Amino acid sequence: MRKGLWGWLALAALVIVADQATKAWIVEHFTLHESVRVTSWFNIVRAHNTGAAFSFLAGAAGWQRWFFVALGIAASVFIVWMLRRHPQQTLFCLAVSLILGGALGNVIDRLLHGHVVDFLDFHWPLLAPLFPGGHFPSFNLADSAITGGAIGLIVDELRRVRRS
Repeated sequence: MRKGLWGWLALAALVIVADQATKAWIVEHFTLHESVRVTSWFNIVRAHNTGAAFSFLAGAAGWQRWFFVALGIAASVFIVWMLRRHPQQTLFCLAVSLILGGALGNVIDRLLHGHVVDFLDFHWPLLAPLFPGGHFPSFNLADSAITGGAIGLIVDELRRVRRS
């Protein structure tokens, strides 16, 4: 059981390292709001998010930084507990390991910078009714890992329901 736990924690650590390396590169090479067009539908941009997903609570008075740090740490403790209890459930452990790495990657940003560094900017005209200029809110590798993990949890649960 311990060997399995360490493998899943190593995956989470890999997500954290990749996330922090990309964010460090962005911070070093881009000024705030600087954008580089990569394709007709994708830019790399430096953005700061003091809130959560879709800038939820970004306009709050600053307390949200510590709230999201505490929430990320609490979720991480719970995830490690879940990994210890279910190391043989491969898809489940993969999913929560991705979420763990993503959550801690963003917690590190909040602790170091007071905000999360985002840089992936996708935009399509069909999104214009929902988002200004069709630009989906910018995000980062940690957010991608969290999203991938959430999808993995849904698939894992659907498979579990189908089996029973």
